[in-house]
Amino acid sequence: MKVSVDISLYPLDQNYEPPIIAFIEKLKSAPFKVMENPLSTQVYGDYDQVMDFLKQAVKETFLTEEMAVFNMKFIKGDRS
Repeated sequence: MKVSVDISLYPLDQNYEPPIIAFIEKLKSAPFKVMENPLSTQVYGDYDQVMDFLKQAVKETFLTEEMAVFNMKFIKGDRS
């Protein structure tokens, strides 16, 4: 099953850009289709693979950032 995920990361810190850039670079290193726009990043791929990857990537962000908010929307199918 394919999935499309729209992701926004909001580090609650004045120096917010580095964690966002690092998260997007992690997404780009994964075997998924990744599309960026100014407000969010979209990821398209196999549901299980995307979910396993996001579970680890979000955890890594939470471990390195004092406070961060993720907003994600999941849509069944590849909407790319």
